[in-house]
Amino acid sequence: MGQVADAVRSKLEAAFQPSRLDLEDDSARHAGHPGARPGGETHFKVVIESAAFKGVPRVQRQRMVYRTLAEELAGPVHALSVQALAPQEGT
Repeated sequence: MGQVADAVRSKLEAAFQPSRLDLEDDSARHAGHPGARPGGETHFKVVIESAAFKGVPRVQRQRMVYRTLAEELAGPVHALSVQALAPQEGT
């Protein structure tokens, strides 16, 4: 992946110490849509599992991730799909 994906991954790892982190650049599926750029790295899917989410409601988990990635969401990342799980919640 590229620089944006690397930054997203690094920030999520530092903030949540995840036991699972799947990051997919989904930009190709959004070519021609608003926010899409040639070269991708504008639309991402994230599945993250972390003890930090234990007992935290789903919407709050997403907000935690969005706050962590505020810089990317204000710039190069146009859309972010987040599935944030506590350990043993599965997908």
